[in-house]
Amino acid sequence: MKELNEDLKSGQLAPVYLLYGEEAYLKRQYKERLGKVLIPELEGMNYAYYEGKGIAIGEVIDQAETLPFFAEHRLIIIENSGFFKGAQPELAEYIKTMETRTYFIFVETEVDKRSRLYKAVQQKGKAVELARQTESTLVKWIAGMVKKEAKRTTEETLRYFIAKVGMDMEHIQNELEKVFAYTIDREEITKEDIDAICTVQISNHIFDMVDAVAYKQQTKALDYYYDLLALKEPPMRILYLLSRQFKIILQVKELASLGHPYKKIAEDIKVPSFAISKYQNQAKAFRGKELREILEMSANTEEQVKTGRLNDVIGVELFIVQYSK
Repeated sequence: MKELNEDLKSGQLAPVYLLYGEEAYLKRQYKERLGKVLIPELEGMNYAYYEGKGIAIGEVIDQAETLPFFAEHRLIIIENSGFFKGAQPELAEYIKTMETRTYFIFVETEVDKRSRLYKAVQQKGKAVELARQTESTLVKWIAGMVKKEAKRTTEETLRYFIAKVGMDMEHIQNELEKVFAYTIDREEITKEDIDAICTVQISNHIFDMVDAVAYKQQTKALDYYYDLLALKEPPMRILYLLSRQFKIILQVKELASLGHPYKKIAEDIKVPSFAISKYQNQAKAFRGKELREILEMSANTEEQVKTGRLNDVIGVELFIVQYSK
């Protein structure tokens, strides 16, 4: 990101950028900032935007080859195309040899760094990963917004806020705006304000559900499940999040048994450091063998649902019942 910010500051942009990773907020911000250096209004005859699968590469190249209309350059933004998960030799070859009158900005979630197109972008321009930010980075970012609103709070409260709403920057910004509106008549933001106004991230419900499963509180575990269904959460997404949680617990259990410190475990499995102690407490309730069985049953349940042998709502319910009894 440092090089990206330097390019924006100088106004000297590379012919092509690839912005990829999980943090949608940062991808959107940098896409717009880079784009507006070239085409301030992000519209007009010298601007083209493509999104989704099925984009015709020949059309994109034709667009890139068209001379700019009363301007020095044209801009093409391509988002969520899936181009970087395959070969795309035609576009890769074009990127390597194209003239600088056309600029490209690609925005993707996943990329294959071995692909020809990824290597072509690296050769001609810059590929920048915009991953989930660390807890410490988010605390500084939120503190800056709090200060800008002429309000005050403690670092402990900010970490409590992150634990409640999650680490997605877009969601954080939305929830913070609610907090600012709620505390409009005073300067200080407290934990009570956060509890009163913030929406609990779904992963927190999943965490509580896993807690209930771990301590064999079947009724409570099922209540959490029915609450999520009432919130229109798809059963298979709930199963995916449960499975992800159990996988993290297994990783924490194994790494902790090897004597790895909390910070190293958090870095290795890419979760916030404040959550490691919670995961370790959950891990104490399961044997490693049992966690592997849970992950295997999760995969089996998903397979049965996808092949039509099991109803999705009932399938996930049976999964919860099996390990909370």
